[in-house]
Amino acid sequence: MTNHPAPTLIMYGIKNCDTVKKARRWLDEQQIAYRFHDYRADGLDAALLDTFIAELGWEALLNTRGTTWRKLDETRRESIQNAASAAELMLEMPAIIKRPLLCAPGKPMLLGFKETSYERYFNEV
Repeated sequence: MTNHPAPTLIMYGIKNCDTVKKARRWLDEQQIAYRFHDYRADGLDAALLDTFIAELGWEALLNTRGTTWRKLDETRRESIQNAASAAELMLEMPAIIKRPLLCAPGKPMLLGFKETSYERYFNEV
């Protein structure tokens, strides 16, 4: 029996994202069971997004370094001033959410991927 039970771990992201691919490869190599939730294929509802915002903050979730953000016109970018305006944008364009996002019962959410962060996250008792 492994230390990591059946996929109660969920990774949120977009399957063609390079960072998501690296994170998924790392989980597979460590033989950690997880379920992948693709924002584009599986959708994103406001209630789920609200839980992400409540824990991580809209500023952390909003990927202002990516192509999706850079393609927005300046007026739209400047209109994102609070959780409500950010949530509206993220629901409309889930690709603008920083990824991957890991959710495991009883643990804080983990946003982004760094091998060292994942090692720490899974080695905590």
